[in-house]
Amino acid sequence: MVALIGWASSGATFGTGYDQARALVQQEVIPSNLFALLKALATLVSYVTGIPGGIFAPSLAVGAGLGGTLSMYLPYAPGGATVLLTMAAYFAGVVQAPLTALVIVSEMTGNRELTLPLMAVTLLGRGASALVCRESLYRALAVAFIDTAPRPAANVTPQATNSPQS
Repeated sequence: MVALIGWASSGATFGTGYDQARALVQQEVIPSNLFALLKALATLVSYVTGIPGGIFAPSLAVGAGLGGTLSMYLPYAPGGATVLLTMAAYFAGVVQAPLTALVIVSEMTGNRELTLPLMAVTLLGRGASALVCRESLYRALAVAFIDTAPRPAANVTPQATNSPQS
């Protein structure tokens, strides 16, 4: 499935999506309406099947793709800012960790002028995500990890024998 999605996207969905996200943020490429959808689908297929594909970088790429598509319909808004805000909101929604999303996107870009708008969209993304799924990704992964972790053997005390002690 991942290979078919990659073929349908002319290879754009292969890998982390860093190059596509950077190009969208820097307005170096005209966004494709299908990139965000196909990257999200490839990420979902990878996650469900257990193929190591990551969550962080692909989520940032999907958010950038959504922002690139949205920027085509908002001609008066700065395209790079729209991409960054959508990237942060989508990522915050996926991981339900708005502070993590704020820090990651702020550190990636070094753009301190967008700190307050980034705070707002990460909280909105987290809130919208909580309406769909109340449990965060981190908690779900931790619970799954704990449930599958091997349990230590119970403390076994030696039983007394009926032999006389010297």
